[in-house]
Amino acid sequence: MAKKRMTIYMKPEIEKEIEFLYKDDNCASKTEFIEKAVKFYLGYLKEENNINYISPMITETVKAQIKGTEQRLARLMFKVAVELAKLSNISAAVNEVDDETLRKLHEMCVVEVRRINGIIDFEDAFEYQQS
Repeated sequence: MAKKRMTIYMKPEIEKEIEFLYKDDNCASKTEFIEKAVKFYLGYLKEENNINYISPMITETVKAQIKGTEQRLARLMFKVAVELAKLSNISAAVNEVDDETLRKLHEMCVVEVRRINGIIDFEDAFEYQQS
């Protein structure tokens, strides 16, 4: 579709803002930036009484943020699990622990992790083991 030339007047401070921001919005030109702004505003005016105009955009943005966070947490949890497995195997290799002691240790750790809300501190564990 061919574009039509149009003369507009605006305050110098608005022009400066456009000059400063159009590249940050991934626009190739100030014209593209202004077109995007006008289209957005036209959509806003058409749907002023309908929250469904902006709601899907917000929903999709939040979903994308949550998904990215979930993926980062899953990767971090995997790394922690690998480190825990290494520590457990090293500990099992150098210590002879019977089944009953292992069961009691598990119960004690479950109670302790609940009590401290999952915030494990090596120094506290060390002090406990020394007492």
